[in-house]
Amino acid sequence: QVQLVESGGGLVQPGGSLRLSCVASGSIFSIYDLGWYRQAPGKQRELVAGITSGGSTNYADSVKGRFTISRDNAKNTVYLQMNILKPEDMAVYYCNANRKWLGRDYQYWGQGTQVTVSS
Repeated sequence: QVQLVESGGGLVQPGGSLRLSCVASGSIFSIYDLGWYRQAPGKQRELVAGITSGGSTNYADSVKGRFTISRDNAKNTVYLQMNILKPEDMAVYYCNANRKWLGRDYQYWGQGTQVTVSS
């Protein structure tokens, strides 16, 4: 069982930066793949960035070069550093932890944190 608590969202001007954090508790953090997703009004939830238990990362094309996902297993935390924010980045951001084992998908979500980009 994994419980996720997010923080770091808020209001920022275009071109600004935010750092999102998601702290996990209740299970062995290091064995999970982690991801940041976002959902804007009227749109489907999309994967923004992912990082595997082995440390491999992937990013949506729209955020490559601007966002960085990282994890600190000792702190049970996954981060999303967001730079050069654009209005189109406005969304609720969710962290996700998942693990596949014995043909079953174990997936957990944070509560979401609002990111607003506006001048």
